[in-house]
Amino acid sequence: MHVRPDNPLIVQGDGKVLLETKHPKYEEVRDFLSRFAELETSPEHLHTYRIHPLTLWNAASSGMTRAEIVDGLRAWSKFDVPPDVLTQVGETIERYGLVKLQRHPDDPKLLRLEFASAYVAKLVGQVKQVRELLVEDGKRYLAIGGGHRGIFKQRMLCAGWPVEDLAGFIEGDPLKVTLRPTLLSNGKPFVIRDYQKTSADRWFQDGRPAGGNGVIVLPCGAGKTVVAIEAMARVGQKTLILATNGAAVNQWVREILDKTNLTESQVGAYTGETKNIRDVTVATYQIMTWRASKDVAFAHLHLFEDQNWGLIVYDEVHLLPAPVFGATAELQGRRRLGLTATLVREDGREGDVFSLVGPKRFDMAWQSLEEQGFIAEAKCYEVRVGWKNGAALTYEKAREGEKFRLAAVNPAKLEVIDGLVARHKNDNVLVIGTYLDQLHEIAKRYKAPLITGETPGPMRDVLFGKFRTGEIKLLIVSKVANFSIDLPDANVAIQVSGSFGSRQEEAQRLGRVLRPKADGAHFYSVVTRESKEQEFAMKRQLFLTEQGYRYYIQEGSS
Repeated sequence: MHVRPDNPLIVQGDGKVLLETKHPKYEEVRDFLSRFAELETSPEHLHTYRIHPLTLWNAASSGMTRAEIVDGLRAWSKFDVPPDVLTQVGETIERYGLVKLQRHPDDPKLLRLEFASAYVAKLVGQVKQVRELLVEDGKRYLAIGGGHRGIFKQRMLCAGWPVEDLAGFIEGDPLKVTLRPTLLSNGKPFVIRDYQKTSADRWFQDGRPAGGNGVIVLPCGAGKTVVAIEAMARVGQKTLILATNGAAVNQWVREILDKTNLTESQVGAYTGETKNIRDVTVATYQIMTWRASKDVAFAHLHLFEDQNWGLIVYDEVHLLPAPVFGATAELQGRRRLGLTATLVREDGREGDVFSLVGPKRFDMAWQSLEEQGFIAEAKCYEVRVGWKNGAALTYEKAREGEKFRLAAVNPAKLEVIDGLVARHKNDNVLVIGTYLDQLHEIAKRYKAPLITGETPGPMRDVLFGKFRTGEIKLLIVSKVANFSIDLPDANVAIQVSGSFGSRQEEAQRLGRVLRPKADGAHFYSVVTRESKEQEFAMKRQLFLTEQGYRYYIQEGSS
């Protein structure tokens, strides 16, 4: 066995990879690992990653090779990498592309399957859940019905066969989209950044069938909207955009009008309040999944098929609701672009995103964008608070399911929030939380405006607008502000409560303050010490730790 004690990695036989955080090459190796492995635990000195088939297939789809992974593991490992791990990595990553979907040369109702070998064809033919979808295509080929394109890819992925979809797309109605050289809003020059252009390049692939579907992973504040607008210009066809809420829809409309040649008559919002279908239509996930009762059909899913869309954009694709997955399975003939800051889904359906929206085409380390000045330098703090006035005893006696909520709304947090708000009285501060009673109390305490799911859309827009202009310096927000809200001047976020161990929520909330600014950004997570909340906080922080952010522990009141 070769031993290289100065290296930072230990690769275990079960596929786990341990990384020393104090090693001088830590950041370089972390960025290497994050391309094909998932961070599982992040104690101070030793982080644990696990290599999954899906992370390997996403790496393959974004251009990473078996040799690159194997050579990197060997180069950075303290000990010889277990041969079984290298074999497993090689066999798994090389499965991507062994099965391809092609357009049928003779029958437009069928899609032809192309296999890397007769042996692969035999193995696929033995997959029970796939066999019923296969049809004979002459003596040499197998095919599937065009309507089974989505379900076939889903089932194949579950069986360990990631399909490379090269069957191409239906052409939507034409729409010429060009980017403005100057912004309509303020006349300032508008130039697409290199990484935004590269994202669109990797997704579109010059219009080849291999492109036109997939996911772009970029941090909040890095301009994912611009990537989508560039994709719209490349495709040049009618576009449907799905966003998380009404405020996000309005923001998309503003951005499109500000940065492209399109006019108000060409860009419409389709929400609970307005139903304007235009050449570019921006809808909410909520309206697409609305139905009067569980016994009736979804009332608005027809929007997917009513127009001849050439491109569908899924904003915050990691939040794609289950009913929309079903609709997306039927839309495999349309070009699809997913945008997200994290591929982590709390429901574990990352595989469905891979199959139905497409594989990861591009991502970029958050720290790289921070170093280049495209997102703010952020400092993250976990402020730990004790109990007061006998609350600890109430917590100990509570049912297990109730303990997290009690810790999250711990009244002792208010004194810590007082100190943070006073410290940042000249900054633009967001207080973000989950529990409405707690948020109402905080808003009353500081006589600050509060935005929740019950705040009417027009009032939300007014308050967000006043915050953007500096008229409001302190804004209290619920989960409605987690996603797709552009508040460029916010530089302090105080998280007072969260959704259990949601890594995606932690990433999105930090993203509220990542727009570039001279003095950087501060993100505080106020947590009850030695409680269920502190346990979940460690899970929430995993994704940001993987991106290079380190939480500084501060002790609050006791």
